[in-house]
Amino acid sequence: MTKANKQNNTYINREISWLQFNARVLQEASDTTVPLIERLRFLGIFSNNLDEFFKVRYATVKRIVEAGKGGKNQLGGIKAKELLEIITQIVIKQQSKSLDILNTIKTKLEEENIYIIDETQIDNAQHNFIKKHFVENVSPALVTIILNDLVQLPNLKDTGAYLAVRMIMSDNSKQFALLEIPKSINRFVELPKQGDKSYIILIDDLLRHCLSDIFNIFDYKSISAHMIKISRDAELDFESDLSKSFIEKISDSVKHRQVGEPVRFVYDKTIDSDTLEYLMSKMGIDDTDSIIPGGRYHNRRDYMGFPSLGRTDLLYNKIEPLRIKGLSFESSIFEAIAAKEYLLYAPYHKFSYIVKFLREAALDPKVRTIKITIYRLAEISHIASSLINAAINGKTVTVSIELQARFDEQANINYAQQMKDEGVNLIFGVQGLKVHSKMCVIEREEENKLKRYGFISTGNFNESTAKIYTDYTLFTSDQSILKDVNKIFNFFGANYKIFRYKHLITSPHYTQSTIYKLIDAEIEKVKNGETGRIRLKMNSISSYVMIDKLYEASRAGVKIQMIVRGICCLIPGVEGMSENIEVISVVDKFLEHSRLYIFGEDDDSKVYISSADWMTRNIDTRVEVSCPIYNDALKQEIIDTYAICWSDNVKARLINTSQENEYKLNDKQKVRSQLAIYDYYKNKLEN
Repeated sequence: MTKANKQNNTYINREISWLQFNARVLQEASDTTVPLIERLRFLGIFSNNLDEFFKVRYATVKRIVEAGKGGKNQLGGIKAKELLEIITQIVIKQQSKSLDILNTIKTKLEEENIYIIDETQIDNAQHNFIKKHFVENVSPALVTIILNDLVQLPNLKDTGAYLAVRMIMSDNSKQFALLEIPKSINRFVELPKQGDKSYIILIDDLLRHCLSDIFNIFDYKSISAHMIKISRDAELDFESDLSKSFIEKISDSVKHRQVGEPVRFVYDKTIDSDTLEYLMSKMGIDDTDSIIPGGRYHNRRDYMGFPSLGRTDLLYNKIEPLRIKGLSFESSIFEAIAAKEYLLYAPYHKFSYIVKFLREAALDPKVRTIKITIYRLAEISHIASSLINAAINGKTVTVSIELQARFDEQANINYAQQMKDEGVNLIFGVQGLKVHSKMCVIEREEENKLKRYGFISTGNFNESTAKIYTDYTLFTSDQSILKDVNKIFNFFGANYKIFRYKHLITSPHYTQSTIYKLIDAEIEKVKNGETGRIRLKMNSISSYVMIDKLYEASRAGVKIQMIVRGICCLIPGVEGMSENIEVISVVDKFLEHSRLYIFGEDDDSKVYISSADWMTRNIDTRVEVSCPIYNDALKQEIIDTYAICWSDNVKARLINTSQENEYKLNDKQKVRSQLAIYDYYKNKLEN
């Protein structure tokens, strides 16, 4: 077993498993069946994922090392210091592969008359365009830092991209400088077309071309510029200042993140050695930090925004989100939900039904209260504006908003302040717990009584992510379920009490024990000579106690199928431990985000949609909700879509002991599950 694949015999290390997930994203970038520009965007996703990994997970392991702890128990049997070395080894290999993929894609783009040029390939017409663009758009936003031994280097921004400039002066001395690449400017500059040829230059190379304009006051003989990037620990540190509001503390902490401890330093491997040594000395970076040589360009996450250039043939075919039969934008959504439950499966269905529901509630004179949990809001959120509208119209609106939703804190802070100003009652979660559940309950006066309506979801109420994340949302007027939802909001106000719920499975008090009972019921079936079956779909599974329970079920003979997009610390298919467990991961056009639990056979199955992955945090330190599906038609719909996803033999990878991300290949008819699920709903609508 290689050092990079090292693990114990029971669990796969969480960080290594995550890196294998990101390798699946990289597979999409290398897949020749994926449209070319989409392949570039997958490279961007791979790079963005890696940035977040270093800021969060790598930083956590590094803190364990610095605290003088081994961390072996928390890290799947690997010592923390050794794990840092393994991570660096894997990442260097993946970065090298991503660079090869990028070069291949560039060659393919040239065959399509799309040229990404650098500063050495600029002709006269392009030179004039670039000079004008630099003066008007780039120069005003450019930050240039002149370095010398007397001036302390300012803190470089987290994942900001910088060009390290080296000048050899006329007297043979050296002068160093840093150019901060402005985030306010698109990384890709479209140059004027020449015939049927499109040209793009990265802002990095545009700056290289304009170095003589930027440094024209210096008397130098030669000048060069190489890219560097630093990633910082993203952990939020809170002040104890009692005079500050919670919003202010979070806001200050988010700003402080920009100057957190460095955890990764990436540099262009062709950089001059004296420049590299000077910068590392200035930044206090030594060999104990993760220092990764890379290519000419960093922040490849920007490729997520690579321009489409009007080339729809190089993009995925757009699918038009479908309507839900029985729900109309022209009639009352309350009346429809009063008659029956509905299931929305984004992005296959229109997310705007959720906005319609809240807008109607904001205007309806019969609506008295609205209560909702919010985890990640879109930058421009119709959800937030609908809630503000409701408060302005005299409704009692209560919003539990999670200000510590990592990397989305600022959007939530901005909307929290707006909602507070308009009279919305804000709840900032529960001390020691993140509120990760996704639910809404509305009270409406009907015949002198309050009747509840609401929805429970597996995903965030976010218009932007709803276009690319797969998530279920149940619209319901089931008073017993919504009574439980209301109890959770009561828990927010009186969290010293432990409430009992008749229908919902909730964290942090009941998820583990209730799931155990459901698994035990399947084990009992096997003991009685019946079939025990469990089907699960989630983003990640890393809780050892939940994994051990699945191993117990496997040993008892329960058949277990799992679709896990990301981290999977469970090792399937091991004789005597997990031979009855199969795991696949689907990575495709949409991000598989829904959490789904199915216990038992189809006729006698218990089906839940959930906000909770099976990670320790989701079980013990978050407020999570798993909701039962009682409606037989909706239950079958969920089982059908699970079966389609399980049958994927185009974009599904096998999770197994080899950790090689082999594709699930067989001789059956080709099923690309995301397209097949869209067709399933389209047929359902037409028939």
